[in-house]
Amino acid sequence: MEIMTRLGFVLDSDNCIGCHACTVACKSEHDVPLGVNRTWVKYIETGTFPDVARKFSVMRCNQCDDAPCMTICPTNALFRADNGVVDFQDDNCIGCKSCMNACPYDALYINPETNTAHKCNMCNHRLEVGLEPSCQVVCPTEAIIIGDLDDPASKINQIIARNETAVRAPEQNTKPKVFYKGADQASLDPTRSALSNDGMIWADRLFVGDEGGKSHPSVPVALGSKPTDMDGVVARTAYTTAHQMTWKAKVSGYLVTKAIAAGVMLVAALLVLMGHADVDNAVGLVPPVVAGIFLALTGVLLISDLKQPGRFYYLITRGSWESWLVKGAYILMAFSVVCGLWFVGGLAGATGLLKGLAIPAVLGALGTAGYTAFLFGQCEGRDLWQTPLLLPTLLAQAVTAGGATYAILDLFLAVPEARAISWVLLGGVAATAALVAMELTSKGSRHVELAVHEMTHGRYAKQFWFSVFVGLVVPAAMVIVELATDSISAISLAIAGSLSLIGMFAYEDSFVRAGQSVPLS
Repeated sequence: MEIMTRLGFVLDSDNCIGCHACTVACKSEHDVPLGVNRTWVKYIETGTFPDVARKFSVMRCNQCDDAPCMTICPTNALFRADNGVVDFQDDNCIGCKSCMNACPYDALYINPETNTAHKCNMCNHRLEVGLEPSCQVVCPTEAIIIGDLDDPASKINQIIARNETAVRAPEQNTKPKVFYKGADQASLDPTRSALSNDGMIWADRLFVGDEGGKSHPSVPVALGSKPTDMDGVVARTAYTTAHQMTWKAKVSGYLVTKAIAAGVMLVAALLVLMGHADVDNAVGLVPPVVAGIFLALTGVLLISDLKQPGRFYYLITRGSWESWLVKGAYILMAFSVVCGLWFVGGLAGATGLLKGLAIPAVLGALGTAGYTAFLFGQCEGRDLWQTPLLLPTLLAQAVTAGGATYAILDLFLAVPEARAISWVLLGGVAATAALVAMELTSKGSRHVELAVHEMTHGRYAKQFWFSVFVGLVVPAAMVIVELATDSISAISLAIAGSLSLIGMFAYEDSFVRAGQSVPLS
């Protein structure tokens, strides 16, 4: 078989008999461990008894021309080979799992034996020596066809030209190179099929749970019913494979720790601009120390969440500037330098240095708080995270965290402008509440609607409404009472600040998890 220049697949669902030969061959060829798959067969059932049908579709990496997994990968572990195949390099992977959230097709997984990201690479080691992929070789009905999309005379191009074919998630604009012939749309769009509560053909449990981390990529629904408040489900998922939830509490926690680091320096800079650069402890010394501690916690959370934490320095030594993970690492380092200089200025009583650092501190804090919006924006598989409101929400949370941190510090230090601190906390809480309300009421894709439903009425509803009440309503009410009575109580303000931080984590955790709850395959 001749090595070609832009390879793609046609998967002929009309011919597929659901035998799983491709899955077994793939596992054998690549020593894929139990519990994960590079390729698998999905079964759906359509119709109403007695007019019912079972249909099969092969799921795998779509070898996108505009591959979001490559863009977000911080160390170039995912790369495009000369023949157009999106391949991977184990030695570069740090196990950040960002590629898994960037892929709209659930195609990547963490290999439990290597702790690195793997996926279908079209058996590129076979292609390079003129052999066909193992799945194509073993398919008994020739339902898997590989070919050169740049060659008009190739069999794959002839099939695409003469038949109606479809791709998965075309709205994501990834330009996938896997084409389905004869596939039911409900099979290609997992939000149109539902997994009944009696399980599937060979499974009777839907969810292992978030801590277990795996769920079947289908909308869960009671047998014979549609999901509550959800329209558009037209088929039942009879068989599919489970997928890992990639980002959980550590990512949620990192959003809060860096918000605190950024927020405390924002307020410190505000106090400097208000003429309090000479207040050594509350402005010059303690804020950069607090920021440094929480930046360190941010780093600990990020590194500990890697599957290959010993390779964290690859972000610098092998970093890709396309990835916001790399850009974020440099932003955090630059902000750490500013905080260090601020501490030196406070220690030396150099008010001029603090005044000169006020604007860099503000810029560094805004970058630290806000860069995650661009990182989440690269996670194209998670529509909830694509909202343009994420950046202002993160900045508002940093303001909240800054006001909350200073409110707590006021118990131990002589903090100037206590009333201003109260207004900062109230302003941050009010802005966050307004932005969250806008996000929940704005129209979005079906993926967004499903994620919002899961956050507000599904698995994460208790956590979300706890965050709203404890983190927004109660702190706002407490601060308003304090401001209205013109008697700022340090204890009351500290309680309000503490509650706002607790609620912030609860909200971020529900947002992060709900964004990953929508089925992609």
